[in-house]
Amino acid sequence: MSQWERLMLLSTGYIQQLHDLYDRDGLPMDVRHHLSAWIEKQDWARAAQDHEHAVVLFQVLLENLDIQHSRFVQEESFLQQHNIRRYKQNFQMYQDEPCSLAETILWFLVQEKKILSSADLDEQVRQLQVEQEPMETSCQQELERKMASLRNDVQYLENEISNLEEQQDEFDFKFQTSKMEAAVDEASTKKRNQILQSLVNKLNESRKSSLKNLTKLLGRAEDLINLLVNRELVDWQRRQQKACIGAPDNACLDQLEKWFTCVAVCLFQVREFLNKLEELVGKVSYENDPVKAQRPHLLRSTDGLLEELLKSSFVVETQPSMPQGKGPLVLRTNTQFSVKTRLLVKFPELNHCMKVEVSMIREAPHIKGYRRFNVLGTKTKALNMAESHSGGMVADFRHLTLKEQKSGGGGKGVSDISLSVTEELHIIHFNTVFEHKGFSVELQASSLPVVIISNSSQQQSAWASVLWFNMLSQDPKDVKFFANVPAAPWPQFADMLSWQFLSATKRGLDDAQLGMIAHKLFGKQQNYDICKVPWSRFTKENSPETFWVWFDGILVMVKTYLEDLWREDRIMGFVSRGKEKSLLKKMMRGTFLLRFSESIIGGITFSWVEINSTDEPDIKTVQPFTKADLSQIPFHEIIRNFKILEADNIPENPLRYLYPNIPKDEAFGKYYSEKCGDDSPYIKYIKTKLVFVSKENTLEARSPMSCDMTQGEGLEPISGPCGEAAEQGVDLPLQSRMETFHHDPMLSDIAEHQDNELLMFLNDPNSFSDSDFLQHEALLPDFTLPGLNLPPPQPCGGIFQ
Repeated sequence: MSQWERLMLLSTGYIQQLHDLYDRDGLPMDVRHHLSAWIEKQDWARAAQDHEHAVVLFQVLLENLDIQHSRFVQEESFLQQHNIRRYKQNFQMYQDEPCSLAETILWFLVQEKKILSSADLDEQVRQLQVEQEPMETSCQQELERKMASLRNDVQYLENEISNLEEQQDEFDFKFQTSKMEAAVDEASTKKRNQILQSLVNKLNESRKSSLKNLTKLLGRAEDLINLLVNRELVDWQRRQQKACIGAPDNACLDQLEKWFTCVAVCLFQVREFLNKLEELVGKVSYENDPVKAQRPHLLRSTDGLLEELLKSSFVVETQPSMPQGKGPLVLRTNTQFSVKTRLLVKFPELNHCMKVEVSMIREAPHIKGYRRFNVLGTKTKALNMAESHSGGMVADFRHLTLKEQKSGGGGKGVSDISLSVTEELHIIHFNTVFEHKGFSVELQASSLPVVIISNSSQQQSAWASVLWFNMLSQDPKDVKFFANVPAAPWPQFADMLSWQFLSATKRGLDDAQLGMIAHKLFGKQQNYDICKVPWSRFTKENSPETFWVWFDGILVMVKTYLEDLWREDRIMGFVSRGKEKSLLKKMMRGTFLLRFSESIIGGITFSWVEINSTDEPDIKTVQPFTKADLSQIPFHEIIRNFKILEADNIPENPLRYLYPNIPKDEAFGKYYSEKCGDDSPYIKYIKTKLVFVSKENTLEARSPMSCDMTQGEGLEPISGPCGEAAEQGVDLPLQSRMETFHHDPMLSDIAEHQDNELLMFLNDPNSFSDSDFLQHEALLPDFTLPGLNLPPPQPCGGIFQ
């Protein structure tokens, strides 16, 4: 498609710019339109400097106008005949200065290209706006403009070098011809020499102009490389660090690859221009030739920029990770892991040509007891385009393992710094050689620091180290980070906590939930943004009573058993007991909310509103349920079938409305799993269902908000009838046994030890005597309910045959 045709397809705004351009005198739009194909094929840059060439183009232009006039005569287009005749008369003014006409036409063509470049840029930016944040868009617009300008400069230089070659060929031809011609007289010789000298002067000016433009182009390329390497690549590396620990940041490399490749292609074209200038100098040179003086410096500058760009373009696209790991950057010895590298400069001709080799750091840092490892597996792979979804140049290592070296001691220069296994950081290196069109450079990429463990019990602590490093470190190669580990400012720490839930369950933490956590860590503060969490408070190896152990226990429980409820905002979760009480005491009877336990690792509980004998709200709290309970009965079924036994009355479910006022079955009904009809497994037998039953203390209840309730060990089955007896509806009672709960030292208030009891019964609660329920009632200080731990069903008789 010609340049003029592309202009005709632009949107209204750019068409208006085109109209504004051709409102100027010099080149009528009608002439540009009707002679567009011929105009775009001519070398107007050469004609602007070469009088003889300009004369030829001027005469051909007038001839083409005559042809157009004849066509309009045949078409009987009177108006067009008039316009073309007038345009031809106006062009006659350039008869003595055809170079001026060439300059005018060249200027219009250049302005058209600027309009097209601007339109192309806006279209690219429009597409980027769909994927990128508004703040990033302005930076990308800036880069795109600079890229477009660089490409235009290269294209202009290509034409300029081509014109320079033609100009030199013309001089060489006339020079060789003059040598073969016999000198007629001194005047003729002098005139001939003057002509040759004039041609040399023009050639010299053209060479200077080309060198000057090359220098400007390299300056623009250097500016772009600084932006790419020091801003865009650094921003991507930071986004990748955050993405590794759960942040929703975009770590895609496709846009960076386009930019890096564009600059690399332009620089390789500059090398070709410089080689062409060397070739031209080999044919024609003279005293004070600017090419001889400036070319070596320009070539060194070009190669230096290429080397900087290429060394930065080799990156680790996907950080090391194990298939079953908690997250990336935690590796286990003798366990396979994968990692992917990528070259951001994409030259299809290099597909499968560049070999990448993986290795561990050779020189260990000066840390006492620092371990060293060997990489085993397929350690060499070729960069290829087949293993990338986007067609990038990648080397995907999928079957690597680590084996610890046997160390013979600390050696010289080892400091007194000593780190735990999960605070010890290691870096994996990747090496390759880039060779293209006579240019060669060694490239190295490094992974983010990894934590290497030997036992799965170390995984939780190792992931904590990965979180802390990538949350705070600005140096991706700082393996001594934990020798002097910084504290985490609350805003960054809060983001990191929210990312853990966001990545695991697709729902992060809101401000209220983060506020509860801040209060737990710092107490009541006016402004938590100035608070900092020390590393020792977050986690410490071999110490189970840390914040991270508590938080991660909740995260694992939610991901495993409660993900749907959490994602649909059915669980308030992180809410203190004081806040819970203030929320519920204003609600109607039966309103309840779900929160995570502050004292039980990986526990969840619910509290609800009761009305006491004086018509005042009384908040009741059930003992937290843990994974041992939730693995037996889904939490929504626990809520659905939860019962309270009050003396001899029929048990009832006190849970009616999920806070603030959502009916329980509306909130959880979609999760109920009971089958009916032909799908029921009880079709041949009396239908039974396990429900929770608790007795309420007849003594005056103390506030259950002071602490979470104790955790029960679970239920033991008591032998009962099977087979035919089951068909007759015989009840199968289950009893609980209790355990004293020890206070969590993280809490500011000391929880009182409380005993409680859970009974599970079948449809007829009256089959249990009062003594079964109330024999220990006098010992119970408050209304409580232990967690359920039902053992796997045992085969008996033939109930499910």
